[in-house]
Amino acid sequence: MSDPVKVQAPIRALPNLIFASRWLQLPLYIGLIAAQAIYVFHFWVELVHLIEAAFGSEVALQKLITSIGYKSDVALTGLNETVIMLVVLALIDVVMISNLLIMVIVGGYETFVSRMHLENHPDQPEWLSHVNASVLKVKLATAIIGISSIHLLKTFINAANYDVKVLMWQTIIHVVFLLSAMAIAMTDRLMAHTAPRDEH
Repeated sequence: MSDPVKVQAPIRALPNLIFASRWLQLPLYIGLIAAQAIYVFHFWVELVHLIEAAFGSEVALQKLITSIGYKSDVALTGLNETVIMLVVLALIDVVMISNLLIMVIVGGYETFVSRMHLENHPDQPEWLSHVNASVLKVKLATAIIGISSIHLLKTFINAANYDVKVLMWQTIIHVVFLLSAMAIAMTDRLMAHTAPRDEH
């Protein structure tokens, strides 16, 4: 009876080691938290520049124009509607990417590393209660489409400063993102319908 135990011990240790390797992802999620902090800092820098430009600061205005890539035949001495819209869209873009980071950090950690046990927490995200790898994949695809939409809208508003090929390729890439998300959602739905049948 002692021989099988000796044979089983190394085999059991290997799966434990493989399963414990999931904690190697922890530094990755910590790195994403650091990236989130950088996005927050960038958001506030751009917002402060927008506020300063609204009060007549030409230095802040030039920084905004450079950051959004806006060009005009006439030298700007103050904010106009197009610049404000482009800056606001850039801020929205930062927020949406930040939301994407939160989904990856929280959902990924919960799915692939360890449970957070947030069931009784008042601030638990609604989507986290039923998150799994498949749901997370669909939500990430949807978030990427939203980010791509903002980028495309920024490009169209500032279309005069872009080449026709850039406009065309950005539109094509956005459509590819959209079709990919639809394919992922359809695949997920088909798998959800076929799973109960396989059990029987």
